[in-house]
Amino acid sequence: MLAQLTISNFAIVRELEIDFHHGMTAITGETGAGKSIAIDALGLCLGGRAEADMVRRGASRADLCARFSLKDTPAALRWLEENQLDDGRECLLRRVISSDGRSRGFINGTAVPLSQLRDLGQMLIQIHGQHAHQLLLKPEHQKNLLDGYAGETALLQQMAERYREWHQSCRTLAQYQQLAQERASRTELLNYQLKELNEFSPVAGEFEQIDEEYKRLANSGQLISTSQQALAILADGEDNNLQSQLYTVRHLMEELAGMDSKLSGVLNMLEEANIQISEASDELRHYCDRLDLDPNRLYELEQRISRQISLARKHHIAPEELPAFHQQVLEELQQLDEQASSQDELMQAVTLHHQQALSIAHELHQRRAHYAAELCELITESMHSLSMPHGKLAIDVDFNENHLTAEGADRIDFRVTTNPGQPLQPLAKVASGGELSRIALAIQVITARKMETPALIFDEVDVGISGPTAAVVGKLLRQLGASTQVMCVTHLPQVAGCGHHHFFVSKETDGEMTETHMQPLDKRSRLQELARLLGGSEVTRNTLANAKELLAA
Repeated sequence: MLAQLTISNFAIVRELEIDFHHGMTAITGETGAGKSIAIDALGLCLGGRAEADMVRRGASRADLCARFSLKDTPAALRWLEENQLDDGRECLLRRVISSDGRSRGFINGTAVPLSQLRDLGQMLIQIHGQHAHQLLLKPEHQKNLLDGYAGETALLQQMAERYREWHQSCRTLAQYQQLAQERASRTELLNYQLKELNEFSPVAGEFEQIDEEYKRLANSGQLISTSQQALAILADGEDNNLQSQLYTVRHLMEELAGMDSKLSGVLNMLEEANIQISEASDELRHYCDRLDLDPNRLYELEQRISRQISLARKHHIAPEELPAFHQQVLEELQQLDEQASSQDELMQAVTLHHQQALSIAHELHQRRAHYAAELCELITESMHSLSMPHGKLAIDVDFNENHLTAEGADRIDFRVTTNPGQPLQPLAKVASGGELSRIALAIQVITARKMETPALIFDEVDVGISGPTAAVVGKLLRQLGASTQVMCVTHLPQVAGCGHHHFFVSKETDGEMTETHMQPLDKRSRLQELARLLGGSEVTRNTLANAKELLAA
């Protein structure tokens, strides 16, 4: 429940600290005194929209803080623990608004985004504004009222999840089908490329090998001629070949080494050189004998290399990359084939998710229909007590599987009749402004009984109500206050007199600045305020007597 509200430099409030209690609290005051300022401040603590002009003139910022007791609010306690914002059995929601319009939100002293203030706030308090009866005309609001009364939160969450899965599978299938033509064109191109590559059949490492062989065969004539010329110089030449000259030098050095042993090293080197020249000559003869001058092989290599270069250029790659490209084409075609086979799987997924969503929607429809009948009976009884003796409310819950949404497949329509013989029709066509206000109030009170929210605020929801009807409204709110905290901003003495507690809102001005005050009333002050409400600005014995009757009722 709301335990305390502290307001600083907000609108025409300079400083205000209000302690609240369990039960029904009535809030009254003169016209223009700012009876709803506390409600507006509380709405900002719950994440409402902030404006720069909300800051009191002359102040740099407005500071608003709401303190809640969480003793009977396990959902809020769990939320705080899950978000690591818990601080015992109390909770402080704070909002600071700068004069430039910027604002910050805090939960238990920790800065948080406004979305978290709103998420937590809806677990702590519900505000029913003075224009709630206008919202009642909207089908979406009617559905929310019925769902709030039914309390099928888990089923609604399942519905939203199943719908999301179905919607996502539909999107995936649509994207797949949208790209089907592109895949078909790509497959056709890849098949053409694969045919060419298969005919050529590139082999990894082949291009380097045949390129080297081609260069050797293409230059075989020069290789043989030059090799033979070198061989003649080394050993096979008739005159002065290197081997014969080396023999002559060796012979001379043998004689000299016999005269001077220091030349033995030179002789050894000449012998090693002779061995090297002999081995080189043998290797060169063997090379010349093996060198093939096959023109057919040369032609084959030339054609193979030319084709590989041509294919590589066509695909904008290097010739040696052609085998890897061949494998890439094969793999992409395989992926496209797998994607083509997955269309059936996607269609099956769409069907499955649609059936699952429809199943939850059917279950949700049955629960709504059950609670709609229960709610209609209660609201009709309440309408009778609110001076509509012939009033009747019906809630149509029409199922249409072709209109499946995240909230099910139901269209909710509140229909009403207020006069005998009049058929049930939509609210906007039948109910007058006063009747609509009473119907809206009846719905709010009845649905609030089923809500887990521990605090309820009714901000002038009794507009258009007077006399005996107002007394009934007051009793309804007081009964509601027996099980939850209720705050009601009202101008009706019959409603205010039913409160367990009573606050009076006033304002004063010094000619330059205006300031609003809000204070609790004791029994004597309360009688005076009820008498004022009954008789206008003048309090008489009769109005005081009537005020006593209201408090005694």
